[in-house]
Amino acid sequence: MTGPTDLTGPTDLTGPSDLTGLTVGDRDPELAKLLDQGLDAYNFAATGTSLKDQSEFSVKAVDPATGEVVGGITAWTWAGLLGIDMLWVHEEHRRDGWGGRLLRAAEEEARRRGCDRATVSSFTFQAPDFYRRHGYVETGRTLGIPGGAEDVHFHKSLTGNPAGEERENPHRN
Repeated sequence: MTGPTDLTGPTDLTGPSDLTGLTVGDRDPELAKLLDQGLDAYNFAATGTSLKDQSEFSVKAVDPATGEVVGGITAWTWAGLLGIDMLWVHEEHRRDGWGGRLLRAAEEEARRRGCDRATVSSFTFQAPDFYRRHGYVETGRTLGIPGGAEDVHFHKSLTGNPAGEERENPHRN
């Protein structure tokens, strides 16, 4: 583990060069908590939501024959939006339908929590075709992923309405 780097000395940067008071170091859990709280406050004010509009959940797949965990999903909800953080199925079970069952269970839980839309991203070497098969529509890509890959961003209506038409946006002019 390396210690923090003090950036107050001479620099060879282009652009603003006043780096007084900045340090760079390993992940700082206290700073991460402060940033989460600060961004939450900003986002809540901008969207008319609050902490009570957020939650997290997971779905675990267990092979009934062996009791082995074969995969799972971690996800969050925020004011009607389901966000899938991670979906993983053990390589030996990827052709057994576990991924689809996990995704359907997460979508159903999200509906139960009042969600009407979902978002997820998948690297091009992971499962973008899987999400397309399950009704997700590509909305954009982030280039420059290691190995020449891209991060594919998806959206899905959980109500059967076309993408983007689920709710009236009170912040739209």
